[in-house]
Amino acid sequence: MTFMVAFLLTTITAATPVLLAALGELVAERSGVLNLGVEGMMVMGAVIAFVASQLTGSPYVGVLCGMLAGTLLALLFGFLTLTLAANQVATGLSLTILGVGLSGMIGDGFVGVPGFRLPTIPIPGLAQIPVLGPLLFNHALIFYISILLVIGVYWFLFKTRAGLQLRSVGDNHDSAHALGISVLRVRYLAVMFGGACAGLAGAQLSLVYTPQWTNNMTAGRGWIALALVVFASWRPTWVLIGAYLFGLVAIGQFNAQAMGIGIPSQFLSALPYLATVVVLVLISRNRRLTLMNTPACLGQPFVPDR
Repeated sequence: MTFMVAFLLTTITAATPVLLAALGELVAERSGVLNLGVEGMMVMGAVIAFVASQLTGSPYVGVLCGMLAGTLLALLFGFLTLTLAANQVATGLSLTILGVGLSGMIGDGFVGVPGFRLPTIPIPGLAQIPVLGPLLFNHALIFYISILLVIGVYWFLFKTRAGLQLRSVGDNHDSAHALGISVLRVRYLAVMFGGACAGLAGAQLSLVYTPQWTNNMTAGRGWIALALVVFASWRPTWVLIGAYLFGLVAIGQFNAQAMGIGIPSQFLSALPYLATVVVLVLISRNRRLTLMNTPACLGQPFVPDR
């Protein structure tokens, strides 16, 4: 039982950054914006959070700075794609390349430096429950934020007028503009939210998952987050399920290597990403479900005077 609790705790910690980044990207894509720069925003959030915590001595300041770094990169992406109507795919890829390169330069002097770990916050009265207590109610602040965000994003998208406006912008920006909705404002806010979530995901990596900085420590998690949005058919609850499935496979391969299973370690390390590809292939076979939830204007630029 002790091993199982420890295994599930590690799974939750591994799944949280992917969950946060995917939730932010889901909101951005629901508004019709395809931001492929999630990986770059995550890695910048990770390095800025680590450096800020080192300079201030406070991991909470690091978390805020990581979110700010992700938001600023998202604003750069928004300016290029929304204001200047640049190609979203090319700009997103460029943003990832920029983030990876810039993070390596900023964090060069901090490689190998012991980091500050974000402290756990036990929920009084609930953390003492056997098994469930340490599993669900004794985590760092970012885990609780991630669960609240799943609930909040679902409520916002499907239960509020603002969420309806955001979805209408993603489905038909011309009609939304004709109804008086500020398409660019909605998309800017959605992109900024996605950047803040990606920055928070990066902060979770460098302050909770492995409290240190190493170059390119996101290791492709931003791309997994992008895939999860498709896996979830743009639904927040399915993003939660997909993120924890990824965390389960990712931690499972580490345990398999530790147990000395006769499978090449390179294959085991690639297993989480291989599983993601297989799931996406299976989902793509159900074309009706995919098209039913895909924002119709995803990736399409909007220029009001056209």
